[in-house]
Amino acid sequence: MDRHFEERMQEKLDELKKAGQAEPIRSDGAGSLDLGPRNLERDEQNPDILVPPATDFGLMPNLRFSFADAHMILKPGGWSREITKRELPIDDTLAIVDMNLSPGVREMHTHQQSEWGYVLQGGARVTAVDERGRNFVADCKPGEGWIFPANIPHSIQGLQEGCEFLMLFDKGSYSENNTFSISEMFSHFPMDVLSANFGVDEEEFEVIPKKEVYIVDGGDPGPLKSQEVPSPYGKMPLSLKHELINVKPIVSEGGSVRILDHENFPACTTIAAALVEIEPGAMREIHWHSNNDELQYYIQGEARMTVFQPGPKARTYNYRAGDVGYVPVGNFHYVQNIGKEKVVFLEIFNSKHFADISLAQWIAMTPKEVVKSVLNLSDEFLKNVKKERCPVVKYEGYEMPSPKNTPQNVRYFKNFDYKVKKPCNAAKEH
Repeated sequence: MDRHFEERMQEKLDELKKAGQAEPIRSDGAGSLDLGPRNLERDEQNPDILVPPATDFGLMPNLRFSFADAHMILKPGGWSREITKRELPIDDTLAIVDMNLSPGVREMHTHQQSEWGYVLQGGARVTAVDERGRNFVADCKPGEGWIFPANIPHSIQGLQEGCEFLMLFDKGSYSENNTFSISEMFSHFPMDVLSANFGVDEEEFEVIPKKEVYIVDGGDPGPLKSQEVPSPYGKMPLSLKHELINVKPIVSEGGSVRILDHENFPACTTIAAALVEIEPGAMREIHWHSNNDELQYYIQGEARMTVFQPGPKARTYNYRAGDVGYVPVGNFHYVQNIGKEKVVFLEIFNSKHFADISLAQWIAMTPKEVVKSVLNLSDEFLKNVKKERCPVVKYEGYEMPSPKNTPQNVRYFKNFDYKVKKPCNAAKEH
């Protein structure tokens, strides 16, 4: 029986080598060629869905959705697309919008959820007015952004070079369709009411749009000073602009993490975020978050993430630039860089503070007698587990699991020879 199994396993691995493309065959020989109709490009973009690691187990909800699959709204001044609970049913905490203003204006509006912004490309000018009549105007470049508290009116304008940015809203079911846009409100006010409110003739309002503008062509807004409007009540006491890219990072050999929350961005009480960079071969360590679900946005690179849920359940997902990931609160997970360039992504939480717990620190800060009684680990191992915070790790020679002990997709093993190593006494037994 063993001989026939090994022969068939070798046949499958030889078939995989000959095929020269993604096939549902794991390094332990499990699976077989996909001979039916298929979307090969999607299979190749999701290798760990096609060939799950042998350690994946059980059924879990989808924790990935790509902006490439999101509906696009096109307007004269740019475009927008969103991922909400509608597209990603597991998402209860945050909705995310990807918007382009090139150059254009996201019209004056307000909404019942707070908004956290992050500029990806170009430059954006943001304006807001609070309940005391104090105003705020600022320009944001890549890596910077803003917070607009719930129900505070605001607008966003692309600078001369245009811009693309993310907006995070603190409710998973929120949609950009659920905003109070100033053009739409004006179109539904009776003319005589507008006349009475502003003290001008009704004819003044004959030029207003008949429906929502949303995104309109804007042109070059000029220098920031030219658009500053002095308020008799002064400026807002807290800046609504953040500079996540300039936060001092936690640096390790494998990458870095920059954390932004209420502690270093006082105006924000609803969103905490981390900008994570992972070098090739490194990984965001095994950890979990204790305060809220995590929404991720991948900016660069090729990554895979495994998420563990009680049950036990485990599932591995693949992510590229423009993808959104999701991890329910308390779920163990890790993110590996499986590509040739640096992985860059955002971790975002509906919380005023960032909180994560490291598996390594949990072990290191627990009495070793307790750990040894459960896991049978050596004293030498326990002595060397890091007590210091190290959110991104990379140890030379341990970049990816060995195929000998962790059967998974053979694409990860450069020198995998597709040969089954038989025991030295196999010939005598057969």
